[in-house]
Amino acid sequence: MKFHRFGTVAVAALLATAAHAQQGKDNLAAMQQMKVATTDLNIPVVPQAGKNADAIRNNLKKIKLPEGFKIDLFAIVPDARHMAVAPSTNMLFVGTRKTTVWAVTDRNSDGVADEVKAFAPSLNFKVPNGVCWTKDGFLIVAEHNRVLTFPAAEFFYEGPDVAVGTVVPQGKLIPTEYESYNHGARTCRVGPDNKLYITLGQPFNVQPADKIDEFNRLGIGGIVRMDLDGKNREVFAIGARNSVGQDFNPKDGTLWWTDNQTDGLGNDIPPGELNRSTKKGEHFGYPYWGGHYKVAGSPAATDLKDMKEPANAVFPQVELPAHQAQLGMTFYSGKQFPAKYRGGVFMASHGSWNRSPASGALIQYVPVKADGTAGKLETFAEGWLDGETGIYNGRPVDVAVMKDGSLLISDDYAGAIYRVTYSGN
Repeated sequence: MKFHRFGTVAVAALLATAAHAQQGKDNLAAMQQMKVATTDLNIPVVPQAGKNADAIRNNLKKIKLPEGFKIDLFAIVPDARHMAVAPSTNMLFVGTRKTTVWAVTDRNSDGVADEVKAFAPSLNFKVPNGVCWTKDGFLIVAEHNRVLTFPAAEFFYEGPDVAVGTVVPQGKLIPTEYESYNHGARTCRVGPDNKLYITLGQPFNVQPADKIDEFNRLGIGGIVRMDLDGKNREVFAIGARNSVGQDFNPKDGTLWWTDNQTDGLGNDIPPGELNRSTKKGEHFGYPYWGGHYKVAGSPAATDLKDMKEPANAVFPQVELPAHQAQLGMTFYSGKQFPAKYRGGVFMASHGSWNRSPASGALIQYVPVKADGTAGKLETFAEGWLDGETGIYNGRPVDVAVMKDGSLLISDDYAGAIYRVTYSGN
C-alpha cells in the first residue's frame, strides 16, 4: 500500500461553498509525489451557535426516551451520516452522501463538540458515507466507488495535508456501469479477522432477472470483504437489497446488518430486516424473499415469477416495520446505560418516504439473548416525526458509542449529532 500527502483549497463552512470547492481537481495523484497542494493552512469551521442550534435544541424537547435518559445537541454537522469514533482522542469522523467528511472534536471533554471542520478538503470525495477504523488507528473512508485509508487521521487532521492510501481505486469497487444515485451509500467495518467489510446496495428497486447471477458474483446486493490493502477480495454475503448499517457482535464475532426492502408494495409490506451473518457464503433470500414476504412475482417484480427459491435462505433475526428505513446500527459496548442495554443492538430508523402516514424517524433497540440471537424489538427514542402534522423534524441515520458510554445519533436532515446520556432515576 502506498501512502501520500495532499493539501487543500480554502473551503467555506457552509455546505454550498464546501461542495463547490470539492468539485475541483482531485489532488490524490499530486500527493503521491509528496507535493503540497496549497499554502493556505486554514480550514473554515462550522458555526456551533446561533438560531439553528437553538432551534434544534428546542426540537429535542419533543424526544421521548426511557426514564433516566437525556438527549442533547452534540454538534452541528451538515448532512451528518455515518460516524466513526476515534480510538485515542475525544473526536469522531462523520461521512456524508455529498462531498465532505467532517472532523468533529470535543477538545475540553464536556460532552459538546467545540470544532467541526472538513477533513482533507482538497480530496474530491464522492458520497463518502462509510467511515470506520482499523485496529491500528487507520481511518477507512468508503465512497460510492472508491475506498481510501488515512493513517493516524485523528492526530493529523488539523492541517490540510494528510497521509492517504488507496484500498480500492476509483471505479473498482463496483463496475462503473452500475454506479447509480440509487442505493449508492456504502458502510464499512473491520472485522475480528482484521478484514474490511463493505455493504454494496444494488441499484434497482428489484434487480431484473438478467442481473441476479452477475450481482451475486460481484457482491452487489450483499457484503464484500477484503484485506486492508484491498487484496483477496471475496463476496461474504448475498441476497440483500440495500444494507446501510453493519456491526460485529463483540461476544461471538457474528456480523449483524440492516437491510432496506422493496418499495411500491403498500404501507405494510415487505418488512425491513435485521440480519445475522455467521459465516461466509450465506444467502439472505433477496430478491426472492423480503423477510417472509415473497417479492419474486409480486407487482414490484413480475419478471421474477419463475425465479427458483434460493436454497437454505437465511431469514432475518428481526422483521422490522415496513418502510421505516433502518440504517446505521451498533452493539452497545459501554457501561453507562443500564444492564438491559449492554450487549444489545441500537438502530437508527431514517423514516419512510413512500408510506402514508409516514413512519419511523426513531431509535430502536434489540436485545441479544444468551444464545446469540435477537430478542424483541422495542422503541428507545422517538419524536422526530410529528404525529399530528406528519412533518419530520429530524431523520436519524447512525448510532455510535462514545468512550464514556453515551450514545451518539447522527441526523442528516437536521444536520446535527445528538448525545444521549443516562443518569439514573
